[in-house]
Amino acid sequence: MFTISNCIAQNGLQRFLKPSDTLNSKRAKAVIISEVAVSAVALVGLNQLWYADYPRSKFRFINDNQEWLQMDKAGHVYSSYHLGRLGREMLQWSGASSKQQLIYGAGLGFAFLTAVEALDGFSAEWGASPCDVIANATGTALYVSQELLWKEQRVTPKFSFHTTQYSKYRPEVLGSSFSEQILKDYNGQTYWLSANLKSFFKDSKIPKILNVAIGYGVDGMLSGKGENSAFISNENWPRSRQFYLSLDLDLTKIETKSHFLKTLFSVFSVLKIPAPTLEYTANEGFRTHIFYF
Repeated sequence: MFTISNCIAQNGLQRFLKPSDTLNSKRAKAVIISEVAVSAVALVGLNQLWYADYPRSKFRFINDNQEWLQMDKAGHVYSSYHLGRLGREMLQWSGASSKQQLIYGAGLGFAFLTAVEALDGFSAEWGASPCDVIANATGTALYVSQELLWKEQRVTPKFSFHTTQYSKYRPEVLGSSFSEQILKDYNGQTYWLSANLKSFFKDSKIPKILNVAIGYGVDGMLSGKGENSAFISNENWPRSRQFYLSLDLDLTKIETKSHFLKTLFSVFSVLKIPAPTLEYTANEGFRTHIFYF
């Protein structure tokens, strides 16, 4: 009896996760309502948690292009791309047309992050950054252009993180817990562009899931401008950029009839797989990692 019930449940989940061949109005309404509701709750929550403790101001722009060695801009590209990918896949699930998927789905990341930028603009503590808006547009364009050009995503932004020694010096800025550090400690973040080799070399015998990735990270950052002496008496850490070359896996290329597994692979495709990595830093030259994340 348990086996029969389990099979029925699995079949039900399969049917639910399977994208509709034609427009399913109930699914389309559910997608629209969910996106509007989640975005509204997220913006209200962000306003209360992030902005409420700071005074308001007239809307203003700031130039923060030199801060954090542009790691925050890489984060905007990454977030905009994957929010757009999520929006597009949700509309694909509802059976919407390819045009609707790209216009209304892939634009979700740009729309949401631009709304966040507007909140920045009305805060006396921050201000709206034109470069952030350009980064948001770049992430959306990266997704849409590949769909228009190749009908597939050959190059995917990915993310990895490791804890660093820096957060203990400024936990209020770099995070006091692991979950906060993932979002705030740029020293431990690495942003990647992961390219699927088989997609570019169709006739080769390269495994479908094998990718090569180039990454970008920073080190020695206790503040946006890298002025560490204000926070520690002994400034031993010059800020630096790191560049990486590594192998990766594209889990979405794994062939399966299970829509549950396809969904799971899509979710985890935002992360870079730990793999042997070559690192270059201007101050230290090249070094290798058996596994880097």
